[in-house]
Amino acid sequence: MRRNRAAAATILLAVLATLTAPAALAESATNPRLQRQLNALVEAKGGPPGVIATLRRGSRTTVLTAGVADVKTRRAPRAGDRMRIASVAKAFSGAVALRLVADGKLNLDDTVGSVRPDLPGAWSAVTVRQLLGHTSGLPDYTQSEGFAKQFEDNPGGYVSPRKLISWVRTDPLVFSPGSRYEYSNTDNIVVGLVAERVSGTSYARLLEDIVFEPLRLRRTSFPITSALPRPFIHGYVFDDMGTAQDVSTLLNPSGAWASGGIVSTPNDLNTFIGAYLAARLFPASLQSQQLRFVAGGQSSPPGPGRNSAGLAVFRYRTKCGTVYGHTGNFPGYVQFAAASRDGSRAVTTSANIPAPTGKLLARLRAAQRTAVCALLR
Repeated sequence: MRRNRAAAATILLAVLATLTAPAALAESATNPRLQRQLNALVEAKGGPPGVIATLRRGSRTTVLTAGVADVKTRRAPRAGDRMRIASVAKAFSGAVALRLVADGKLNLDDTVGSVRPDLPGAWSAVTVRQLLGHTSGLPDYTQSEGFAKQFEDNPGGYVSPRKLISWVRTDPLVFSPGSRYEYSNTDNIVVGLVAERVSGTSYARLLEDIVFEPLRLRRTSFPITSALPRPFIHGYVFDDMGTAQDVSTLLNPSGAWASGGIVSTPNDLNTFIGAYLAARLFPASLQSQQLRFVAGGQSSPPGPGRNSAGLAVFRYRTKCGTVYGHTGNFPGYVQFAAASRDGSRAVTTSANIPAPTGKLLARLRAAQRTAVCALLR
């Protein structure tokens, strides 16, 4: 019993450290270099049990996989499998906010204080534009003691957005709003709360009405429990013995809410990110404001090439060209979704471990660069 408790504690500590359309036609692997890189990623020390890359050009999708979606059944990952998309969900909250701007219910220069006076007074001058671009200076709730305690004591319990805010309510701003860039998960929690106030509608309903239904994302959802609909790609962390521990349903995604709580599939993510860049969810006139970038802005974890931050989107400049999208990190899942400037081509990569570091992160980013090159050529 004591050994079991120690193992559980090890797994939980590893988890906490990480918290920071119709189906398309699938082709067989057509990129030997990318396939070799995916294989090497899975075979590397600490590498994911499985990885999947999808490259979508119009109605045709190329799917490449290595390893397994489930270490027990040894089933390979599939493009229709559910998974936690982590901070790629921030692009969804960007779509919601920009749609509300287009509808005249919100302005990018509206302040937190003018829309949500119930939030901390120190945040009152922060604008929606700064929230979406991570230039707000809001303290990141995922770095708080309250956040760590919640998931030590009750990892599967529901957490309200107000409780997330409460963990940093009395903390000072990290910097003067608009003075620099710093990634903060609190930004998108506030975006969700602002969207609810100006629309009079729940954030979950806004996602359905603005994104899920128009794009027919039938396998995409915004759960408030830790359950995952089958089939899904299982997420893993490794214990001190190097054994993969399944954490797919350990944490309640309400603790990420508008910052990272969405469940989707590689196919649905391709559909979304392509539509997002094609300005199908809000007018092109707003997209021109969205695609103004801050040099050096890093997504979390970093994506391929040279990263810069726009409004709820990142620019990834590689030697083969530029794509736009988002990365994400949730216990057991590391995600990347991006598209060409016109949205006609899209790419996703999904691996079932938390965000890697060091040499393993370098391997992942190299595979993502190769995927971008294969997409754009």
